[in-house]
Amino acid sequence: MAESKEYISCPDELGCIHISEDVLAVTAAAAALEVEGVGSLAANLGSDLVGMLAGRKNLSKGVRVTVSEDAVSVDISVLVRYGSTIQEVAKAVQDAVYNAIENTSGFAVEAVNVHVVGVTFDRVHEQAQG
Repeated sequence: MAESKEYISCPDELGCIHISEDVLAVTAAAAALEVEGVGSLAANLGSDLVGMLAGRKNLSKGVRVTVSEDAVSVDISVLVRYGSTIQEVAKAVQDAVYNAIENTSGFAVEAVNVHVVGVTFDRVHEQAQG
């Protein structure tokens, strides 16, 4: 999460609308997890460790939202399922996160940076259990 702001404010004719950066991070996480080939999100140890120590629920592990005055940037770390094409999955994550943030919040998305940090072997575990 961005350290400098906790909420994004958007002036409206009736007042201000405040959206928590956590809301944007959870939205991005949910969109990424729906992409075929994504095994899971990967925690960024530095930022998430601070959140866990503070007692915050870690619903958006592996997602960092940075807000400038007129746009949102997202960094998201994922584990790709074995057998998936990494570049195709990463591009699909970019598209899904971009669309989810723009459609739900109305904010312009400047960048979605996908960090593929590993591979999961979920199918091997599913076969062993089945």
